[in-house]
Amino acid sequence: MIERGALAALNHLLQQQPWAPERLRAFAGQCVEFRCPPFPDLRLAITDGGLLDRAPAEAASALVVKLTPGALPFLLARDETARKQVEIEGSADLASAVDTLFRHLSWDFEEDLSKLFGDIVAHRLAAGGRTVAAWHREAVLRLAENLAEYWTEEQPLLARPADVESFCRGVDTLRDDVARLDKRIERLSTSRKGR
Repeated sequence: MIERGALAALNHLLQQQPWAPERLRAFAGQCVEFRCPPFPDLRLAITDGGLLDRAPAEAASALVVKLTPGALPFLLARDETARKQVEIEGSADLASAVDTLFRHLSWDFEEDLSKLFGDIVAHRLAAGGRTVAAWHREAVLRLAENLAEYWTEEQPLLARPADVESFCRGVDTLRDDVARLDKRIERLSTSRKGR
């Protein structure tokens, strides 16, 4: 069930971007295996047309991609730090092609909406969706800025950057003054011993 849905979604994405099947065509006949416990392993074979199909049971995987379930949402959100949690075994060329697809393949949801509602409605729905997403991003950014200001100015829980910098300069000055005083005391004690 999961395999069929994933296969249909991936092939749909590949067909929306003409360059993507071309990129995979060079690896026709090879299999890619995705492991993300507790989900079942997903084994896909690359077809001659550059699309994906179920891998035959006897076929060996040319590339194995191991994911942790916690990293999966971050990978789907294209968070670069989550890519460090991915283990790859197998063909370096195929791994490079899969990585390129992962980084650049995107869903053209406006095209799919236009098939259901027509071009004008799809364009307006997509524009509305982008506006809502931009508003959401801006709201989160403003909330973070307001919380940072509140915690630094009104309810000091965090130190202001200027205060931290001033403190560090003061510590550096104190360290230099102590070093000079230590040298001076050393010189005075040496000159007293010489008398």
